[in-house]
Amino acid sequence: MKWVIFWMGLAILFNLGIWYFLGQQKALEFLGGYLIELSLSVDNLFVFITIFMSYGIRERAQHRVLGYGIAGAVVLRFIFIFFGVKIVTMFEWVLYVFGAILIINGIKMFKKDKERDPHESPVVRGIAKVLPMTKEFEGDRFTIRKDGKRLFTPLFAVLCLIEFSDILFAIDSVPAVFSVSTDLLIVYTSNIFAILGLRQLYFVLEHLHERFAYVKYGVAVILMFTGVKLGGLMFGLHISIPISIGVILVVLISSVIVSVIVSKRKERDKGKGKKNENF
Repeated sequence: MKWVIFWMGLAILFNLGIWYFLGQQKALEFLGGYLIELSLSVDNLFVFITIFMSYGIRERAQHRVLGYGIAGAVVLRFIFIFFGVKIVTMFEWVLYVFGAILIINGIKMFKKDKERDPHESPVVRGIAKVLPMTKEFEGDRFTIRKDGKRLFTPLFAVLCLIEFSDILFAIDSVPAVFSVSTDLLIVYTSNIFAILGLRQLYFVLEHLHERFAYVKYGVAVILMFTGVKLGGLMFGLHISIPISIGVILVVLISSVIVSVIVSKRKERDKGKGKKNENF
């Protein structure tokens, strides 16, 4: 939690710098983009938890995978955002398409998806077919040398799966940030500052993910809200950035509160059930 607070504090300091050098409007755009990216990142972290638990990855190896994964995300996000800004600048109607995609994906998140076994992922199976790979994990190593040959370990396949899931996640998160800004600097830096604290936030959520089960639905509402915000531009409906920030904060905080209340109620009911059994 200390490191999560540290990275958030760093983002706030950077935002104050934007306020000083670029003005209030750009600072509000950064804050809006940062909050959108941070809230949507939570859902992606739940996917990471599922992948690591499925493969039985130990904590030390998780740190290494997430470290490389975040470094890769910094590069991939730049490519996504750079071309995204160029496309939006040239074809404004693309924003409306992004809006429709966000609304659809938000609705989908309310449906209970069947849990997919990461072992059956086409990404992992494809890598195993192309690259020479060991059958067992080798600690936190991605490659080993055996009999003079360089072999990849299953941990490398897990890293590729993490990167692939982040690419899919960027399809939602990058268009969502476009709802508050199309400035390359603002969109990219707000994304990166949200991403930099993900490794620490992951280990917080890993221990508390059962208590925050309803945050996923809050993220779905935020996706639909940003989709409506983008789609509304077609009809001249403009939702100001301060209102957007307020809505995102209220939805995110409300989903956390509901999650905590429901989880405590479930724990209390379990406690009563055990007492009745003992009786």
